[in-house]
Amino acid sequence: MVDSSVAIAWVVRSQSSDAADQLLGEVQSGELFLVPVLWMFEVANALVSLRRRRRVEEHQYQQARIDLNDLRPAVDDEGSRLAFDKTSELAQRYDLSVYDAVYLELAIRRAVPLASRDATLNKAAKRAGVRTLL
Repeated sequence: MVDSSVAIAWVVRSQSSDAADQLLGEVQSGELFLVPVLWMFEVANALVSLRRRRRVEEHQYQQARIDLNDLRPAVDDEGSRLAFDKTSELAQRYDLSVYDAVYLELAIRRAVPLASRDATLNKAAKRAGVRTLL
């Protein structure tokens, strides 16, 4: 499972890393990657914010949207029904935002590793027994 920080690293060179690039190569080769519905909104918002702050040029912004859309992630739509229950509980337990807890909940529920560049989320994932990729 891939969070929004990794998606941005895939399309904004200043955010990239060898590990993120390797994961992108796997996804481009057909490796399935899972995301919550929230992922689309978070990534779109990050790109808009980067463009507004002039951290990316217009052509980079447009290409990033195309490239990410072409990856076609598997979107899990079950998680939204757990927002007031399991997701909120995880946010409380691990001192996460509910937005970050969405990724942790999905990784736990679907028993998949988590790819995130967020240190707090990675620490919570490890404490919850979820394998992290970055």
